[in-house]
Amino acid sequence: MTLEELVACDNAAQKMQTVTAAVEELLVAAQRQDRLTVGVYESAKLMNVDPDSVVLCLLAIDEEEEDDIALQIHFTLIQSFCCDNDIDIVRVSGMQRLAQLLGEPTETQDTTEARDLHCLLVTNPHTDAWKSHGLVEVASYCEESRGNNQWVPYISLQER
Repeated sequence: MTLEELVACDNAAQKMQTVTAAVEELLVAAQRQDRLTVGVYESAKLMNVDPDSVVLCLLAIDEEEEDDIALQIHFTLIQSFCCDNDIDIVRVSGMQRLAQLLGEPTETQDTTEARDLHCLLVTNPHTDAWKSHGLVEVASYCEESRGNNQWVPYISLQER
């Protein structure tokens, strides 16, 4: 491996850490400010009613769920809708970390039913020009990925 390749790999790894941190920051901020829609069906309803308010779509799935055909069909339809409406999309793995970030009950706490975290929409109402550093970072990463012909970039949330 040449020095240039080594530096490029290091830069890519650093960029991925930055984007992952930005996604985590964005999700926490969006939930705190009631700008997060959670669930495949809830997301589909919102995109049907007000697609212009959606600024980011996160599609979350872990490796053991990759064979779920119904979920893959939902993802394909959501991705298509997002592309048609210029909504940035990111595929995410690390469902446990996602649940942790959003304060979801753990499997040992059977007090409430867990929400469907497979699709998350970050919204920005038309009356508000909300800009978070995380949103800017993720949008930049999505644009850069599209420039590299990766239409749906992928990140992995690591458990802490």
